[in-house]
Amino acid sequence: MSEAPSEKSERRHYQVKRAIFAVCLIVLAAALSALGTWQVERLAWKRDLFARVDQRVHAPPVPAPARADWDKVNATDDEYRRVTAVGMLVNDKETLVYASTALGPGYWVMAPLTLADGTSILVNRGFVPTDRRDPATRREGQPTGPLEITGLMRMTEPKGSLLQSNDVAADRWYSRDVAAIAEKRGVSAPAPYFIDADATANPGGLPVGGLTIIAFPNNHLLYAITWYGLAAMVLALLVFVLRGERATRIIRQ
Repeated sequence: MSEAPSEKSERRHYQVKRAIFAVCLIVLAAALSALGTWQVERLAWKRDLFARVDQRVHAPPVPAPARADWDKVNATDDEYRRVTAVGMLVNDKETLVYASTALGPGYWVMAPLTLADGTSILVNRGFVPTDRRDPATRREGQPTGPLEITGLMRMTEPKGSLLQSNDVAADRWYSRDVAAIAEKRGVSAPAPYFIDADATANPGGLPVGGLTIIAFPNNHLLYAITWYGLAAMVLALLVFVLRGERATRIIRQ
């Protein structure tokens, strides 16, 4: 007994909808797989970054980039490179930047180091607790003669932290924004980077250097597994749909 025209039309419409649904599932599975592959690529990049940074941190220090090379400075090639710089600290232009460290809450002491060529490099000399923020309480740790600073090269942190913006007018700082600090303090010819001083002890014990935390979030493997898992679930749904279509055809036959 042949199907009525209305039944044929309804079945054809149903088949078209299932075909469209199947195509959508294929596209979705492909997109999720692509995201998984991208995360695998990011994982390889992150591991390479770890290796490069570890090599820089343990390499012998080199002179900090001079003014002629400032335009070449970038995070990819220079972040966490061990460098040295010789000059005079301008202690009366230090800036306190809020910090939360393994030693507790307090401040980073940022002071300009004036070099022989007249340029300046902001130096994060290290940490001081809140009750020692006043320079008068740590005069021993403010050298007045020429000195050599060794530490890790860091990139500027513009505008503020994730949770709080710098308030330049009120002189409240939550990130080490090189340009803004230099302008506020009237520092001439500042380098576009700063130096985190190493753990070499300062007279009087403050500031405490060498507290740089080198950590990079690395959840790419988890993300890759998640995306691939979702793609597998979508493909399983696609198989279920196709099997359902096949079963329907057999029954109708």
